[in-house]
Amino acid sequence: QVQLVESGGGLVQPGGSLRLSCEASGSIFSINAMDWYRQAPGKEREWVATITSGGRTNYADSVKGRFTISGDSTKNMVYLQMNSLKPEDTAVYYCRLVVVSAPTYTPYPYWGQGTQVTVSS
Repeated sequence: QVQLVESGGGLVQPGGSLRLSCEASGSIFSINAMDWYRQAPGKEREWVATITSGGRTNYADSVKGRFTISGDSTKNMVYLQMNSLKPEDTAVYYCRLVVVSAPTYTPYPYWGQGTQVTVSS
C-alpha cells in the first residue's frame, strides 16, 4: 500500500507564490510518473502538470510559464512551484503518482488527499 501526503496549500494574494509538496510512502519499487491535478468548486478535476521518471515535464496551457513541477525520486517527493497566481487558480490541488509495487509490479495510480489553494485579495 502507498500513501501520499500533500502540504503547502493556503491563502495567497493575486500575483503571489506557493509551493506544494507531495510525499509518498509505503511499498514503492519505482515511480513511473508524478502529476498534479486540481478541482475548483463546481468543476471537474483537471490535469495541471506531469513529470516522468525521465524528467520530462508537461503543463496545461492555463499554467504554462507560471507553474513548475519537479520531483525527487530518491525521496519519493513531487513539488509544484506556483508563481504569478491568479484567482482562477483557486482549487483543491491533488498529487497523483503512478507507482510500481510488489507483488504485482504493475503500475498503479495513487492520489493524495488534496490541499486547498485560495488566491484572493
